[in-house]
Amino acid sequence: MNIKFEQDPRWVEPEVIIRSNDPKLAAKLKAQLDATEATLAVYQGAKESYLPLAAIIFIQTEGGQLQVHTKDDLYLSKERLYTLAARLPGIFLQVSKSTIINLLAVSALNRSLSNCLVSFGGTHKQIYASRRYYKQLTERLDEMRGL
Repeated sequence: MNIKFEQDPRWVEPEVIIRSNDPKLAAKLKAQLDATEATLAVYQGAKESYLPLAAIIFIQTEGGQLQVHTKDDLYLSKERLYTLAARLPGIFLQVSKSTIINLLAVSALNRSLSNCLVSFGGTHKQIYASRRYYKQLTERLDEMRGL
């Protein structure tokens, strides 16, 4: 990969040009950029915060509440899982009826006959992906590694 930097005082906004023969590269990069810039309104008690999407490792419904997990914390959201799933960028994937994961945070998969245990880097938190979503999960992870 070649990286070229040109400083020009006439430019007010930075411009990035990427030339590649991979037609999927632009969509992959856009999804990652969207996740680094976008935020999600979350709650801890009465405190409302705006959490960067890149900090989220997974989102799941439990006990009728939508829980948003980071490496160290747990937040609640007032949104519905299906609504949020439709709005999240491409680095997120639904892996069970009640769980969406951040593909960039996945560090390991441990497959069994009925499901797959998903581990995340830098934390003890783990979730199960259902067998129904396993093929799509591995395909998307392979795409992400190809970047």
